[in-house]
Amino acid sequence: MSILEIIAFLTSLIGVVLGVLGPRITWPWWSIGSLLYAVLFFQSAYYASASLQFIFIAGGVWGWFGWGPSGVKPKKSNGKERLIIIATLIVASILLWPVLINIGATSSAIEAFGFVGSVIAQLLMVWQRFEAWPIWLVVDAAYTYQYFNGELYLTAILYLIFTLIAIWGLIRWGNEAEKLTNK
Repeated sequence: MSILEIIAFLTSLIGVVLGVLGPRITWPWWSIGSLLYAVLFFQSAYYASASLQFIFIAGGVWGWFGWGPSGVKPKKSNGKERLIIIATLIVASILLWPVLINIGATSSAIEAFGFVGSVIAQLLMVWQRFEAWPIWLVVDAAYTYQYFNGELYLTAILYLIFTLIAIWGLIRWGNEAEKLTNK
C-alpha cells in the first residue's frame, strides 16, 4: 500500500459518495481520484483500468456541465434502451477481451468487462440515468475480486465499498426518478 493508493482511495470515495447524493461538486472529486488511480493502475499493469481513468476525467468535465448547478435529476430508461445497454456491454466486452490479452494486461476478462461497463455506467451517470447504478454494482463487485487478487488490497476494499454504495445509489436514484416521474 502506497501513499498514492491511500490518497486515490480517499478522493475516489468522496467522489462516489457525492455521486449518490447528486451535487455538482461530485465531478472534481471524481476527476482527481481518477487521475491518481490512472497512475496506480498503470504501475500495476491494469492498462484498461488506467486508460479508463481518463474517460472518467472527461466524464467529470462533461458531468459538471451536464448536471448543472442544481445537481442530478435522475430518470429511468425504457425497455428498448435497457436492451441496447445490455447488448452493448456484452458485445463490446467480448471484442475488447482479446485485445487486452494481446497487450499483456492483468486479468483481461474482468478488465474488458470492467472497462466497457464503467464507460457505459459513466455515460449513464452524466445522462442522469438510474441504470448507471445496477451496472456500477456488477462492475464494482468484479473489480473488487480483481484488485484483491492483484494484491491492491486498499483498492479492493474501496471497490467493495463502491459495491455497497452502488446499492445505495440504486435505491436513492430509483426513488428520485419515481418522484420526478410522478410530478
